[in-house]
Amino acid sequence: MLQVLMVDDDDGQLRIRESVLRSAGIEVSLASNAGAALEILRSRGREIGVVITDHLLPGLYGVDLVRELRRQDPSIPVVVLSGMPDIEPEYDGLDAIIRLKPLPAGELIRLIHALLDSRTTRACNQ
Repeated sequence: MLQVLMVDDDDGQLRIRESVLRSAGIEVSLASNAGAALEILRSRGREIGVVITDHLLPGLYGVDLVRELRRQDPSIPVVVLSGMPDIEPEYDGLDAIIRLKPLPAGELIRLIHALLDSRTTRACNQ
């Protein structure tokens, strides 16, 4: 089963989203910064089906993380969560889904299920 990698430096937000997704039967890995997320992807990339990242991260911003993700795996679905409404232009051409915080739990679950299902279907058809 593919997992979701969640990246956020706010431990409270990370734990809340983890709980929401786990309650929906979704496996989750956590990273508190872009460097840790990239290490997880290097070591367990085949297990990760979707990446959810905050826009404002220490060190590398979410957009920097997404650029690096696109170099490593252009097809992995990426969801960027942010409280900043004007970040979309920064992600132009990076094929990232942008959602404003707070994102209702039901919407997050539906979005992640759809992305994981799509990724699994593509993998089965290859």
